[in-house]
Amino acid sequence: MQPYQHDLIDFALERQVLRFGTFTLKSGRQSPYFFNTGLFSSGEALRRLGAAYARRAVDAGLAFDGVFGPAYKGIPLVSALSMALAAEHGIDCPWSFNRKEEKDHGEGGSVVGAPLSGRVLIVDDVISAGTSVAESVALIEAAGAQLAGVLVALDRQERGQEALSATQEVAARHGVPVIAILTVDILMEYLARQPDRGGDLAAMREYRARYGA
Repeated sequence: MQPYQHDLIDFALERQVLRFGTFTLKSGRQSPYFFNTGLFSSGEALRRLGAAYARRAVDAGLAFDGVFGPAYKGIPLVSALSMALAAEHGIDCPWSFNRKEEKDHGEGGSVVGAPLSGRVLIVDDVISAGTSVAESVALIEAAGAQLAGVLVALDRQERGQEALSATQEVAARHGVPVIAILTVDILMEYLARQPDRGGDLAAMREYRARYGA
């Protein structure tokens, strides 16, 4: 675990973005934790999250010419990432996002921001079924660009209907890397360093053993 990942977990707990307990997921599974990037809902919170996205993208050595955020959660994320890339890494990267409904007046179209060209990195919070990624890839390819990879805040490392996790399925389907700032393994490493979090760690290990990819 890198210091910036440890700091992000601390901050996520402080802002209740990351909570431990018992949570019913859309799949019906009872999860011992819940992670909601929508609660990074202030300027400072978004600045720190954007910095973590930028650091992970740079550390991963991903080669990309532009970044794209799927509506709606991806819009503030791709904005924060692009600002952090410029401010902290000297990378002035074009960014864009999509509209849910194509605009038929004014400039028209379904993409807002920089034109999609070259190698495009998709930025999102988590990957569930991979639907938003597939929709984004269709837009990217329709513009004559190519997918460079996918960057998310958290990889739950959890099986879907088959043996692979959602991130593994997306990586295999599109043939690109799927990179996460945090993973369940990193969360468990963090908990293992906290003497008062033994119960949460045990619950995470049990859940990982049962549903982990």
